[in-house]
Amino acid sequence: MDWTKFMGETVDNITVLSKEMPDLARAFNTMGGIAKTSGALDEKTKEIMALGIAIATRCDSCIGFHVKSLIRLGITREELVEALAMATYMGGGPSYAYSAKALKAYEEFS
Repeated sequence: MDWTKFMGETVDNITVLSKEMPDLARAFNTMGGIAKTSGALDEKTKEIMALGIAIATRCDSCIGFHVKSLIRLGITREELVEALAMATYMGGGPSYAYSAKALKAYEEFS
């Protein structure tokens, strides 16, 4: 998969949909901003959790968004691989395959 192309198309599609339902899009973005705000857990920890959920739910675009956020937040390859190991442990075979996708996205976006 070409992650850069895929994520570009995903953003374009979300932009079109957001124009059709601007109130919901605004509310979703507000909720995301609140959820990611550092508190007892920092934003990086929260993004690692989100990536694990993205892997478990097999959401390619979610993997792309959260890997990009984690790169912005300074995740190391070692940290990412440990998070992927946990996601694989919790999700079994399908999560193993999607963890491999997440590592590939990390490599492409880094």
